Amino acid sequence: MVVMGYAAMMEQFSPTVLLDYCERAEKVGFPTVMASDHFHPWVPEQGESGFSYAFMAALGERTEQRFGPGVVCPSFRYHPAIVAHMAATLEAMYPGRTYLGIGAGEALNEAIVGGEWPDGGQRSRMMFEAIEIIEKLFTGKRVKHEGRYFKMEYARLYTIPDEPPPIYVATAGPLNALRTGRHTDGMITVGAPEERIEGLFSQFEKGAEREGKDASKMAKILQIHVSYAKTEEEATENAVKEWPNGGMAFPKADIRQPEDFQAMARLVEPKHYANRVFISNDPAAHLEHVKHWASFGFDEIYVHNVGRNQEEFIDVYGEHVIPHVND
Repeated sequence: MVVMGYAAMMEQFSPTVLLDYCERAEKVGFPTVMASDHFHPWVPEQGESGFSYAFMAALGERTEQRFGPGVVCPSFRYHPAIVAHMAATLEAMYPGRTYLGIGAGEALNEAIVGGEWPDGGQRSRMMFEAIEIIEKLFTGKRVKHEGRYFKMEYARLYTIPDEPPPIYVATAGPLNALRTGRHTDGMITVGAPEERIEGLFSQFEKGAEREGKDASKMAKILQIHVSYAKTEEEATENAVKEWPNGGMAFPKADIRQPEDFQAMARLVEPKHYANRVFISNDPAAHLEHVKHWASFGFDEIYVHNVGRNQEEFIDVYGEHVIPHVND
């Protein structure tokens, strides 16, 4: 049975407005939220980029939803010890309601601290070493770390939950899928060709088996981007205007400034969204799109509507999609 989640994009909306949207989403059947963690928006026109952990603390008070970042990088802006501190405190405040989504990072958000920006392979190695530190601190013991990329003097988290939040890793390639299965509690991925998803699942399960874990009990999480509006033309216009980065079919992790994405956005056309953002004004088509991904065995599917018409999207999904996804 797949659980439907609401993707709260902090680079598009103010935290206060997003709280209203999450509350509305909870009422129509989205029991869980994934909050993006950005320092910059993709393009200046998106206009926001609030601090995800401040937002999630407020979300815990405002709703009964489960929530977590999608995703935080524990290697540059934040030392892994700080990520552990934030995540442990949040779970201690809202037991059983949080998760820790982790990714290898993008220059748009992480390069602000200066220094060399490493390639993807090194960023992945840094991420998994950071997870090692986080898990050490989650024990509540006084621990130390001296590794290839990080150092931590003896430290202890004094505010810890009874059980640590599960760690989920954003995964797009087979090697990271294998490592994710071995070292974490679940994987997050985005819509991709079917054979790639099947390959990720296979490697994830193989990694879990190597550590004696039951992969069938580990989380498989998907985030998808859609554009719903009352007309096809409006849905298409929303995608091009509000989410031009969704039409950029190239790696984005090394691009540093929103203005650079803004310059490239001039080249984005509706045709570039094929197989990247699902654009339709038909609720039945949205249902079939979600059911298609649910059939792969994902446990949770977080949906991001790329337009500003969040209330309209939430209500349509609450009436026409969520009640029928598991039929």
